[in-house]
Amino acid sequence: MTKLPRFVASGGLLLTALGSAAADIYTPKHEAGRCAIRGHCGSKSFFGSQLPCVDNGPAEEPDAELRHQLTELCGPKWAQGPVCCNAEQVDALKSNLQTANQIISTCPACKDNFYNMFCTFTCSPDQSLFINVTKTMEKNGKTLVRELDQLISEEYGSGFYSSCKDVKFGPTNSKAMDLIGGGAKNYTQLLKFLGQERFAGSPFQINFPTSYPEPNMEPLPMTPKKCNDEDPNFRCACIDCPAVCPELPAVEEAGSCHVGALPCLSFASILTYSVLLFMCAAAVVGHVAWSRHAKRRSERLRLLTDATPSDDEDEGDLTENGAMFDRPQNTYIINTWCDAAFARLGHMAARFPALTIVSSTLVVLLFSVGWFHFELEKDPARLWVSPTSAAAQEKAFFDDNFGPFYRTEKVFLVNDLNISAPGPVLSYDTLLWWMDVEASVRKLRGTKYGSTLHDLCLKPTGDACVVQSVSAYFQDDPDMVDPRGWKDTLRECADSPVGCRPEYGQPLEPNMILGGYARSGDPAEATAMTVTWVLNNYPEGSAEADRAMDWEEVMKDRLLALQGEARERNLRLSFSTEISLEQELNKSTNTDAKIIVISYIIMFLYASIALGSTTLSFRDFIRNPAISLVESKFTLGVVGIVIVLMSITASIGLFSWVGLKATLIIVDVIPFIVLAVGVDNIFLIVHEFERVNISHPDDVIEVRISRALGRMGPSILFSAITETICFALGAFVGMPAVRNFAIYAAGAVFINAILQVTMFVSVLTLNQIRVEDCRADCFPCVQVKSARIHLDGNGGTSGARYYEAPTESLLQQFIRKTYAPRLLGKKTKAAIIAIFLGVFAAAVALLPEVELGLDQRLAIPDDSYLIPYFNDLYDYFDAGPPVYFVTREFNGTDREQQQKICSRFTTCQQLSLTNILEQERKREEVSYIASPTAGWLDDFFQWLNPDNEACCVERRKPCFWRRDPAWNITLAGMPEGDEFVGYLEKFLTSPTNEDCPLAGQASYGSAVVVDSDRATIRASHFRTMHSPLRSQEDFIKAYASARRIANDVSASTGLSVFPYSVFYIFFDQYATIVSLTATLLGSAVGIVFLVSAILLGSVPTAAVVTVTVIMAIVDIIGAMALMGVSLNAVSLVNLIICVGIAVEFCAHIARAFMFPSRTFMERAKNRFRGRDARAWTALANVGGSVFSGITITKVLGVTVLAFTRSKIFEIYYFRVWVALVAFAASHALVFLPVALSLVGGEGYVDPESEGGLEEDLASRRYRALVPEDETDSEEEN
Repeated sequence: MTKLPRFVASGGLLLTALGSAAADIYTPKHEAGRCAIRGHCGSKSFFGSQLPCVDNGPAEEPDAELRHQLTELCGPKWAQGPVCCNAEQVDALKSNLQTANQIISTCPACKDNFYNMFCTFTCSPDQSLFINVTKTMEKNGKTLVRELDQLISEEYGSGFYSSCKDVKFGPTNSKAMDLIGGGAKNYTQLLKFLGQERFAGSPFQINFPTSYPEPNMEPLPMTPKKCNDEDPNFRCACIDCPAVCPELPAVEEAGSCHVGALPCLSFASILTYSVLLFMCAAAVVGHVAWSRHAKRRSERLRLLTDATPSDDEDEGDLTENGAMFDRPQNTYIINTWCDAAFARLGHMAARFPALTIVSSTLVVLLFSVGWFHFELEKDPARLWVSPTSAAAQEKAFFDDNFGPFYRTEKVFLVNDLNISAPGPVLSYDTLLWWMDVEASVRKLRGTKYGSTLHDLCLKPTGDACVVQSVSAYFQDDPDMVDPRGWKDTLRECADSPVGCRPEYGQPLEPNMILGGYARSGDPAEATAMTVTWVLNNYPEGSAEADRAMDWEEVMKDRLLALQGEARERNLRLSFSTEISLEQELNKSTNTDAKIIVISYIIMFLYASIALGSTTLSFRDFIRNPAISLVESKFTLGVVGIVIVLMSITASIGLFSWVGLKATLIIVDVIPFIVLAVGVDNIFLIVHEFERVNISHPDDVIEVRISRALGRMGPSILFSAITETICFALGAFVGMPAVRNFAIYAAGAVFINAILQVTMFVSVLTLNQIRVEDCRADCFPCVQVKSARIHLDGNGGTSGARYYEAPTESLLQQFIRKTYAPRLLGKKTKAAIIAIFLGVFAAAVALLPEVELGLDQRLAIPDDSYLIPYFNDLYDYFDAGPPVYFVTREFNGTDREQQQKICSRFTTCQQLSLTNILEQERKREEVSYIASPTAGWLDDFFQWLNPDNEACCVERRKPCFWRRDPAWNITLAGMPEGDEFVGYLEKFLTSPTNEDCPLAGQASYGSAVVVDSDRATIRASHFRTMHSPLRSQEDFIKAYASARRIANDVSASTGLSVFPYSVFYIFFDQYATIVSLTATLLGSAVGIVFLVSAILLGSVPTAAVVTVTVIMAIVDIIGAMALMGVSLNAVSLVNLIICVGIAVEFCAHIARAFMFPSRTFMERAKNRFRGRDARAWTALANVGGSVFSGITITKVLGVTVLAFTRSKIFEIYYFRVWVALVAFAASHALVFLPVALSLVGGEGYVDPESEGGLEEDLASRRYRALVPEDETDSEEEN
């Protein structure tokens, strides 16, 4: 076992200076002026410490030299009077107090109490009054003390403990009590630790009884100094004494506003909706009552009037559809331009199909050349953090000045295979086996470079690697593991880690290596143990980093094999190496790839079948099966998919050409999104073209194509512009994963829209030529003559022609005759508005419940070996990650600047950097700071203290020996200017050892970057630790708290300070993600409103569309709270997608409302007027396309994702997209028509529907070919 530092055994080693006398009653006389022990009489063994002699004689006056030594060490109160010690004892006392002084000298009260106790114990002339020798031994004719009792009053003991319990020892980020008192929790434990006989501790046993039978013995009436003592000479600094600290202002947490148990936003939403609903209900009741009153009044008036009908009453009977009298009469110039432009584009693409297809292909191929520059970004730090963000710049600053954060390899060994009764993980056999495992790890060599652990590990104090393991409690030596006593050794080391330090010197707290014993409190019953190997880290791409990764690969293979060995012992082993997370994050499983491909195939098959059904009914297929070979649109479906793939290829190639790296999100998601959007437009174009075929069968194909695209082109333009701009908004986000996705998606959607109105239109033209020539789909060289029918009834061929007038589909009939009329009834409208506003209010109320974060366990494959590791990390590891508060360009040579970061001197600022950190540590539940701060300036100045004779030495004398002004706690004698730099550089290179634990090499050698040329500190950090972080919420709050603390320090001191921890770069996004989400979504809906207003020509309609999109998006976010989908970069990308696709759902219905088709509007008959008629027309015209072409395609594609085994796909894609389809479709097909019928803007003439006599005849032909049903004119009951 590593030796204790001498100060740990101060209560024993200091007592080696004591002497004694021998008798059956070793201290027979207990009276003032009489000793109990004096002098040294020898040791138990050759290597043992000196034991005091028994001496019950009177106290003696010391000589002048001894008096001088005693007063210099113990203070002026020893300047007169006899003593019970000699020069040899005082020399030993001084030597042993040296190390303790370095630990506690920062708190004068603690130091005085500590020194007073041992000076009194050693030299008090009244020893016999409070010391009684109880056991002795004879050696060389002398009687040596083996055990004694010492009386300490409760007042002094508790005061001594209280004055020292909060004293910090910065170099180890620990409390001084852990070192001088073995982690004592009260004064009795402190005294017990100091008096316990053990190796390298007290050479004899000292007991501290609280009561004693000897009538003449009692504790000396000593008064302890308080850390906040009235005497300023003994008052401790804030960092060591909470009682003198100023109170920091309270921290108000975000989202702390509540009304009862409800967040304020939730309460306001529910209250507002309830009030509105009550007011509407009251208005309805009032309206009904007034209507009944008015009806009764009108009936009374009718009795007084002539009820004979007038001959002229029927003059107003309508001879034409009433809705047509309300149809729009004005034209909208922008729509007319768009209509004409798309008509010309369609005519051009239809007239020159080959040229259009070839030129489109060549452009795509040109863009796709950029694939040669394709790069996939895999580094998580560069994916989720903008290189210009504060977190990225701070990480770069930290790495440049202090080196990259250490590489860690961590293992958990757990005994939980029997879930119902987990048992202790440690046993005698397990300890020996694990020590053998660690020995094998030390022998591992990298396959490429041959490096070993010793070549790569962190060695802070010399040649010993930092390995945090329970083996260190047994000196990594199997021979030290006693089959019967190993548990006692483990408990002893856990109670006092300072006595069982590993080779690298820093005490190992049990919570760093053991877990799962909080309930029992017995470390020997721990259900888990953890081992950490710490390696030096180097810049990415360096030879040193390559060597480390080479060794880690071998380490990973060894640990994977070790999992089997652990299972054989009924244990479970989980682990992570530094390279593990990135490897697992970038691992894509074959299962997910198959799932995505299957979803594409299903959407493709559906598109092919559904497109064919536009001209082929089941009845027609039964009558003449051959017609299916002609009317099939399988080729069109294939071309639609090919166009989607071409747009994706072109987008990736184009942006790869300009150096934009792709991400796994792009590879996995963009094809799905573009396919979903692309299929929609294909349905709209094909459906409209089939209508034109019926209404204008005699026009040439180019003209029919021109008419179809002229009508649908503006709708496609509307949705394409809004989707492209919505996606492109993400380009303004600094987060590369979001920005790159947004740019690639915007490019793919835009290119896809262009190819659809050019290349696809050309293919549609060729397909129509094939159909009219009765050639088979997929095999256009084969003509299917049996697909023709004979219209002349004679079986001849002169009248043969293909089916031009298919029957209306069941879906279209349902929408026209049932769904739309019932949806637009007055009572139904009121119910729909109430229901949708209620859902919206509920979603708003759920907004505060949406959590932030992305659990790493969701981002890696389900079968990854890291999943159990992260589970164990959260369940069993009871320590938080280190956090550094970094200063930039700190002029430490100036006294005023020194006072801004120190804390242990009287002139330090009350709100200095280290004082604030200490105050924050005391409110851990808010600050998430758990350990004392390692402040290099305080320890540097303490290192200069001439009392610490083994520390700063020049010419064999303490550096500040006889300095004028002398070293003092006011900073008056501390170095400045060049002298400061010189001593600081010496401090940072001074080796840390037991003689001088304050020396800075181990603790601060890499913590301070000195710029000697400019005589300043370019960078320095102050190290502390977070409390255990067990959830994403904890990590996010810890990061936010560190930011707040750094800002407070900067505001208080004027210094440039920022916090850094290795995980901060991954959580930086959450500092702004809520505002970023609000900004992006707000900008997106703003763009939707602007584009809608311009292309639709109506502000009210644009407002309705925008409000509908907002309601759908808010409902999706509310559903995220219920479905456990947290807000992060991935879900933010999905919300941007949701805005674009929600517009896709709404755009076509809104445009059909603003530019109603005359053909459909005439079929509304007398039932609907004004806005109701246009809303009915919009549903009847494009409702079927929106449902079958947009909704169903997305439902099929999304449903397949339910079978994925990847949690991130299942949670962040499947769940969000299910909500998207449900809310976007319901809002577009239910809420939007109702809202438009109530507050929609005035419509415009549809240019494609208004063309004089020719268009009127075409309209009549269409109505004649599509059967009517009497239910169109029925009134709602």
